Amino acid sequence: MKFVLATANPGKIKEMREILSVAGIDVISRDELGISFDVEETGTTFDENALIKAKAICEASGLPAIADDSGLMVKALGSKPGVYSSSYGGVELSDFERCNYLLENMKNMEQREAKFVCIIVCAYPDGTTVTARGETQGVIAPLPRGKGGFGYDPVFIPDGMDKTMAELTLDEKNTLSHRGKALRAIASRLGNGGQE
Repeated sequence: MKFVLATANPGKIKEMREILSVAGIDVISRDELGISFDVEETGTTFDENALIKAKAICEASGLPAIADDSGLMVKALGSKPGVYSSSYGGVELSDFERCNYLLENMKNMEQREAKFVCIIVCAYPDGTTVTARGETQGVIAPLPRGKGGFGYDPVFIPDGMDKTMAELTLDEKNTLSHRGKALRAIASRLGNGGQE
């Protein structure tokens, strides 16, 4: 069975393809199917947004669709940016500018604890859905470091590491990332209609 990835984010597509292929899950990107419309994320939680995206791309493609919604939750900022991680500081900001905006908002804050959260939803054409969650605990670095990854990876240091996510290899990142954890949790349930 082939699954379509609901994201258009090249970084997410690369990570998701890598992890799901190891689990024997055959995926195709929405772009490869010519699906180019944006799905409006009107939910107020990661779960709601992932479900909205999965259902919309499933309906458009006729294939089971795998969607994720993920973000960074910073304790000292009251769990912000959370579901608004990709637009934090303004939709026009680049990843680099967004990281700097976050660091500016945390200037002089001693509390640096944060976590990445990822919800993965697979929506099947028959209406069945499967959901999994992954989290990675860590701290916010004082300055961006590393060239890999995307989003907030240059400013997030996972617990037990001395490198930011952006300084890790893709294999290292996939092993401990929130998305990697959620994808591995859901992979064993895909391909059999979501049945346990």
